[in-house]
Parts: sequence; structure tokens; C-alpha cells
Amino acid sequence: MEIEADRGLVVEEVTSDWCGEIVAVERDLGTVTLEDRRGRRRTFPLGPGFLLEGAPVVLAPPARGGPAPKTRTASGSVAVPGTTARVARASRIFVEGRHDAELVEKVWGDDLRVEGVVVEYLEGVDDLPEHLRDFRPGPERRVGVLVDHLVPGSKESRIASSVARSPVGRHVLVVGHPFIDIWQAVKPGRLRLEAWPTVPRGTDWKRGVCQSLGWPHREQADIARAWRHILGGVRSYADLEPALLGRVEELIDFVTGPDVA
Repeated sequence: MEIEADRGLVVEEVTSDWCGEIVAVERDLGTVTLEDRRGRRRTFPLGPGFLLEGAPVVLAPPARGGPAPKTRTASGSVAVPGTTARVARASRIFVEGRHDAELVEKVWGDDLRVEGVVVEYLEGVDDLPEHLRDFRPGPERRVGVLVDHLVPGSKESRIASSVARSPVGRHVLVVGHPFIDIWQAVKPGRLRLEAWPTVPRGTDWKRGVCQSLGWPHREQADIARAWRHILGGVRSYADLEPALLGRVEELIDFVTGPDVA
């Protein structure tokens, strides 16, 4: 029998004999956390392998509630019902990767559609100069670029300096945040973490984070599920670190100025 894994339900996991109350369900990760009577917690995959009052059950994630009408966008702007998207501007915002683009879309997407700004991802900042040569920035064709780990002495800072000195530098604004990866721009408290884990040098950062947190991490699909879980915890700008918020707003202002097409 399939049942929803509602908080407060007491079940037993059959392979470990762990019995406890459901205290958390992570839909994107496909996990359920049980707390026993001593306050200890363990996390298990959702699905079969549980007993409820001695009877086998399959735990499914609880049904989602319907969305409430929006009065503000996720970025904090006043929502204007019925507003249509503006025809895309010539100017663009580039971000490093798919996760960066998805986070920007989730928080600033409504604003960007009203402004007619398209966000594209580069799959890494190394090829930025080549992308700019293809795009050909100009006075009415500006490019704003958001990069990870823009700190003194980093590869990213060297690339940003090179772009600024180039012939198109005055039409391109490269800004960044200090985080190793865009995941860190999400406040850890939003995911019930005290802090993001420290990952040893030489270890893939995303996989190291997942391993430290006890999340599945061996396959790329595991990393994708982890990101969906993280992104699912973001409701608005309040869930992001200020070091990212200011930079994205700066880029939007740069590509939507009154003198830009």
C-alpha cells in the first residue's frame, strides 16, 4: 500500500529495524528522515521497505499545495498581473553554468521578462573572450557577466581584467561573487544547515558537499537531484546571500540603462 510520508507519522525501516517519526521529506532528493525516541535521526530513500503498524507500506512524497497568488516577484519587486514579456533586448547577461542560470531565473525571471533581458550560460568562464568575439558587444549591445569565485588572484579575476582591457571592455561588465560555486550563494539555513561543508582541495566540490551531507553523490544524476533540492529551497531573494544579490542587480541595471537598446 502506498501512503504519503506525512510529518509525524511513525514508521519502521525494515532492513535496519530503525523506527521513528517522520520529521523531514526531501522530494527532490527522494529521501525521508526518521527521528527515534532518543532524538537520533537517520535518512532513507522514499519508496518500499517500511512498516506502518506492522503492515508493509510504500512511502511517497506528500502532495504539493497549490500556489498562492503573488503580490511580489521573487526578487522583491511589486508583481503586476497581466504584464507581458518585452521583446528581447540586444543586450544580454551571461552566467557560467546551467545552475547559475536556473537560480537567476527563479529569483529574477519575472523582472527579466518585463525588461526583455535574456540570460545565457557559458558552461564555464574560460571561453568568455571567445563568446564576446562572437557576440560583438557595443554601445547598444551590452553584456553583463556573472562569474563564480571572483576573488583576487583567481583565474576568474585574471579573465575579468583581460576583458576590461580589451577593445569591447567598456561595453562589458564582469562581476562576481566570492563563492566557489553558485550553490553556496543559497543561505545554508534555508536547507537547515549551519554552514556549507568544507571540501578538501582536489575533491570535486559538488560531490564533496553531497558526500559530507550524506546525500547520494556517485552519479551525475545524484548531483542534479541535489541541485533540484537546493533550488527548491529558494523562495525569494531573502534566501540568497547579499554578495550575490547586489551583483545580479548591478548587471540588470547595466544592460537595461536608458541609453541601451
